[in-house]
Amino acid sequence: MEHYKVINECSQRYPMGLTVTDKVIHVSVASSAESLSLVLYRKDQPESEEKIPMDPARRQGDVWNLTLEGRWPRGTMYCFEMDGERKPDPCGREFTGWERWGDPENVKHVLLSPLYEDTFDWKEDRAPGIPFHESVIYRCHVRGMTCHGSSKVRNKGTFRALTEKLTYIKDLGATAIELMPVNEFQEVITRKREWNPRDAREPEPTGKLNYWGYTGGYYYAPKASYSSGLKKRPVREFKTLVREIHSLGMELIIELYFSGEESPASVLDIVRFWVEEYHVDGIHLVGRAPVDLIGRDPYLSRTKLLATSWGDVDRGPGKHLAECHDGFLTDMRRVLKGDEDQIRPLMYRVSSNPDRHGVINYMAHSNGFTMMDMVSYDRKHNEANGENNRDGSDYNYSWNCGLEGISKKKKLMSMRRRQIRNAMTMVFLSQGTPLLLAGDEFGNSKSGNNNSYCQDNEISWLNWNQLKTNKEIYDFARHIIGFRKAHPVFHMEKEALNMDYLACGHPDLSFHGEKAWRPEYENFRRQLGVLYCGDYGKKPDGTADDYFYVIYNMHWEPHEFGPPRLPKNRLWHVSIDTGRDDINGYYSDGQEPLLENQTVCAVQGRSIVVLVGKVHRELEEETTKKQTTRSKKEKADNEKI
Repeated sequence: MEHYKVINECSQRYPMGLTVTDKVIHVSVASSAESLSLVLYRKDQPESEEKIPMDPARRQGDVWNLTLEGRWPRGTMYCFEMDGERKPDPCGREFTGWERWGDPENVKHVLLSPLYEDTFDWKEDRAPGIPFHESVIYRCHVRGMTCHGSSKVRNKGTFRALTEKLTYIKDLGATAIELMPVNEFQEVITRKREWNPRDAREPEPTGKLNYWGYTGGYYYAPKASYSSGLKKRPVREFKTLVREIHSLGMELIIELYFSGEESPASVLDIVRFWVEEYHVDGIHLVGRAPVDLIGRDPYLSRTKLLATSWGDVDRGPGKHLAECHDGFLTDMRRVLKGDEDQIRPLMYRVSSNPDRHGVINYMAHSNGFTMMDMVSYDRKHNEANGENNRDGSDYNYSWNCGLEGISKKKKLMSMRRRQIRNAMTMVFLSQGTPLLLAGDEFGNSKSGNNNSYCQDNEISWLNWNQLKTNKEIYDFARHIIGFRKAHPVFHMEKEALNMDYLACGHPDLSFHGEKAWRPEYENFRRQLGVLYCGDYGKKPDGTADDYFYVIYNMHWEPHEFGPPRLPKNRLWHVSIDTGRDDINGYYSDGQEPLLENQTVCAVQGRSIVVLVGKVHRELEEETTKKQTTRSKKEKADNEKI
């Protein structure tokens, strides 16, 4: 090692971990050990190892500090020795030792960190700042997105490979990407040696992998095995991914898992770090985190923060917090399969849009069935997990449409596609922020596995060949996302008041039964109409949106509905009909046919129909003529008087 000098007189406070300036390196580490040393060496020169004791006199509480002056070769690495045991820096920004995903030898390695800080040119990176009511979230796993051979990308399963899929995600219509944990964690699941639990050697690998990443880890470093190439550069590669996402006008939300054993101050530092250092636009707090502290933090007041609940956190101005849980999934799946007494939950979910926080709506998540499995399986099939199918939830609220598992029966597959179209429509025409699980847009299946936490294989990987085999599902998904984004009445900034506060003749949102203005709440009802008045939704150019009537018939029998009357210059047209295979459930913009009978709309069983009230020039001209004639008559009468 080159010469260095320990500087004892250093009153400046530094963050935890390593801080590098011109010729000074400062180290801060929290440890209850009695003795602690910084260990420096070069991996290619084992003889160069050098231990630098850290002075207990410069310890504040359990935080040890050390400042060194000097220069070290580029390849210098470091870790700590705490009471004689080698340990990695818990706040290390980058690690070597776990570069190979799933390698059981990883458990033997002490993670090392480079003794330098890499520079990165963010260029003119800017956060898009998309509000929740305009967001569409696409949720995926870094490996699962591109590991399958059909992904046709280089460096499969890495940040760089995901970068190659960004245009696809953008074209689908997403405005944000949510990534399952990307920080450094040990994916090799281990256990103590059964024959000798007191054995001091490394724990024994079980042969399973923690594919999802919901475990404790090193929170300041991107995962090394998610980076590509011979020279793993996870920091640079992840920052490049973020920059590319922003360049396309999209946002990035990352999931951070906390067990509840971390100190609240540490969790806050970690969340701030990812926002400041990596420019991420949002953090989804998974597990147990001090949401009250994080939700009130002024540094995070413009960062999207997702959690199961925010309790009574005073969020202040703006809406940057959102609740993300299975409430929408549970209620809407029960609606979808036709359970009794679901009209009020349906009304609540399609309109829920609280002023104080956002809500994230989804019909499928990593923990549970995919959309395709939701309509293909009545029961979970987790046998491959090796736990005798005891793991995973038994409550999936699914319906297999008459046959368990994969089928080629045309009638059966037609019903499954219809149910998927229904599910997509429920998600994207509800007022909360929609979230789509990667692969659901082309019918991805996990063969009935609803807890694929340990499946790093084709059960979890996306098979991109399904873009062709299930093209009609993809086309509908892309259409319904675009449909939502084009019409502000389906993603209002504030929750509907169910009142005519513009005095335009219609409330902003209203509920109906088979007869207009008469909602029916009996437990056997499975029909609901929802009217959206376009006057309350302003498009970017300032013009009013159209009127829409969304008819939900979740009964297995057809029903007739009486649509509400429109203003005199408008007529109802059919925009979406999920029960129609021949049109794949929708008509293109401008091609919507006129509803033949403006007073009756027949809806097939287990179908959703969306009517759009369009202005007709003939009717508009006729109305204008009548108004002109009336004005002339009134003027003439006034002159006589």
